[in-house]
Amino acid sequence: MTDIPASTSVSAAAPSRSYGQMIVRRFMSHRMAVAGAVLVVLLCSSALFAQFVAPHDPTTIDTSQRFLPPLASWTYPLGTDDLGRDTLSRLLYGGQVSLMVGIVAMLTTMLTGTLVGLAAGYYGGIVDNLLMRFVDTLLCFPQVFLLLVVAAFVPPTILSISLIIGLTSWMEVSRIVRAQVSTLKEMDFVQASRGFGASNWRIMLVELLPNIVAPVLVAATLKVATAVLMESYISFLGYGVQPPMASWGNMLTNAQGYFDTVPFLAILPGILITFTVMGFNFLGDGLRDAVDARLKIDP
Repeated sequence: MTDIPASTSVSAAAPSRSYGQMIVRRFMSHRMAVAGAVLVVLLCSSALFAQFVAPHDPTTIDTSQRFLPPLASWTYPLGTDDLGRDTLSRLLYGGQVSLMVGIVAMLTTMLTGTLVGLAAGYYGGIVDNLLMRFVDTLLCFPQVFLLLVVAAFVPPTILSISLIIGLTSWMEVSRIVRAQVSTLKEMDFVQASRGFGASNWRIMLVELLPNIVAPVLVAATLKVATAVLMESYISFLGYGVQPPMASWGNMLTNAQGYFDTVPFLAILPGILITFTVMGFNFLGDGLRDAVDARLKIDP
């Protein structure tokens, strides 16, 4: 037998990337998604460490320092409001409230929508029809209308506002999950689990749920942005977080009477709301593109 020369031996193939590495590579190639992720990290970090970064107590009133413009004083770098409270400190602490509302509302939305979608998609039949008709009924009403109706009867706290927003915005998530589960439940691995005697709840939570994490994760990032906007809406209309606690929404409410004379009081929280929504939307778009199996994956 003739030996194969070393020079003609098959070279070792480059190690293939794992699925997780491919997702990271895709995401990092999406420039707007990376920018959104950086923006989200900066906003969340500033809110999380507000007590260490804020130069003043956000509720401290000093009427002798009312309506100071930005950059007029090193003591108040972003100026003061109508009660002499430091705008920078209120923005930082307001970010804590707005982002907390957004995250808790998102978790509520994901939990409710995922459970409803799982049940509707897995059981089908009359269960699917009843749940989806209920979803269709709720979708007939604008979310802001539902929010205001419920908020009018519930004392406004951070938890109650978060739950109200979450429980009025889960319908789209349930449709996404239902569509995924309706397809996956006919797969061989589900049929095998059923043949081994696995319960319905075990199949839904152990077999199906891990396979729909990607679209649910994408929806979650987008729902945070929606929840921050919803909190701003209802706070602007007077049903949100109440003073003296600061949120970006009620800062806009307090500033509306002074927009002609001191517009920065409305512009600054408006900019942060805009950046937050943009950041989470870009992040969600990048995640959606990164986990989309229909896109070509480079070897």
